[in-house]
Amino acid sequence: MPLNAASLEPIFAMLVAVLFAIAGVVNLARRDSVKRDFARWGYPAWFPLLCGALELLTAALLPAQQTRVFGLTLASIIMMGALFTLLRNREPLRHLAPALVFAALVACTVAVRG
Repeated sequence: MPLNAASLEPIFAMLVAVLFAIAGVVNLARRDSVKRDFARWGYPAWFPLLCGALELLTAALLPAQQTRVFGLTLASIIMMGALFTLLRNREPLRHLAPALVFAALVACTVAVRG
């Protein structure tokens, strides 16, 4: 079966869903490094919990075709916020690179969706 946009969309969506699920679990676990980063960026102590919950919701919405557009919308908003935060705080590439990869995968999924 040749690859086309219709066959790539669910693959990209699942990849993005897995990455958002991992990010959500990391934020909900609230390891010391996560707490320090969010505090350094000026966010309240509860903000990692909100981010984690939204990331898990995104991961849950992406696999199903019927809810994928909502998942992609939420993923895009999350990534815009993350990139804004990282750029505003002049974070080094080690922080910016994963966010750029996430954003690129979200953009690719939107692009193949057509």
